[in-house]
Amino acid sequence: MRINARLENDYAEKLEYLKKQTQLSTTEIVKQAIDLLYRQSKSKPGEKIKALLESDFIGCGEGPEDLSTHYKQYLTESLAKKHDLD
Repeated sequence: MRINARLENDYAEKLEYLKKQTQLSTTEIVKQAIDLLYRQSKSKPGEKIKALLESDFIGCGEGPEDLSTHYKQYLTESLAKKHDLD
């Protein structure tokens, strides 16, 4: 398949940079970009959640146990305290 694409200047500059840095042709860069985007979109739905859970990001913060449901109340109280509003 032949592809004819119009690129804005910033994308054309990025493409030229990639060609110089990688010594790859435009065709090869497009193929690799398609492969990368394809793999990312085909990843299993649970993989992202699994990676997030394994990263120890979830549960690393501290705060009230009910913060997710009462965040507006906590924010209001915090702002009132910060700005001496009663």
